[in-house]
Amino acid sequence: MKQSIVSSSRRGLLSFAAVAAFAVAGLAGLSAAHADPVTLTAKLVPVTGAPPTGIGHVTATYDPATETLSWQVDYAGLSGPVLAAHIHGPATPGMDAPVVVPFTPPFPSPFAGKATLTLDQVSQLLGGLYYVNLHTQAFPGGEIRGQLNVQPSN
Repeated sequence: MKQSIVSSSRRGLLSFAAVAAFAVAGLAGLSAAHADPVTLTAKLVPVTGAPPTGIGHVTATYDPATETLSWQVDYAGLSGPVLAAHIHGPATPGMDAPVVVPFTPPFPSPFAGKATLTLDQVSQLLGGLYYVNLHTQAFPGGEIRGQLNVQPSN
C-alpha cells in the first residue's frame, strides 16, 4: 500500500510539473506574440459639408516593446493648409471624440510623428476606437478624417 501512495504522489508531482512547463511555455509564447509590431491604416475622406476633393492616408505602427505609436500621414486636395492634426477617441466611425494624441506641426504632406501610449489607449486603438482628423482654416472641426484599423499581420 505504501508503494502505491508513493507512486500516486510521484505521478501527481510529474503531472503538475508537466502542466507547469506547458503553462510557462504558453506564457512565453504569448509574450512573444504581443511583442510583434501592429500595423494600422486609415483612409482619410471628407467630413460632411467639406469639399469632396480632400483625400488622405495614414499608416501607423504600434510597437508593444516600446509602447510607441508611430505614423505617417499624406493628403491632397484640401481647401487650405493643415493647421492642426490629431488622433481622436474613443469613438466608433462617424462619432466625435476628444483629442487623444496631438500631432506636432508643421503638417506638409507627408508628415510623420510618434507618441508613447498608455495601456488604456492601446486597448482603444487596437479596438478600432481611434480616428485621425486633419483640420484646416475653412474646416476647424476637421476637413478629412478616417478610422484607424488594425491590418492583418503577414
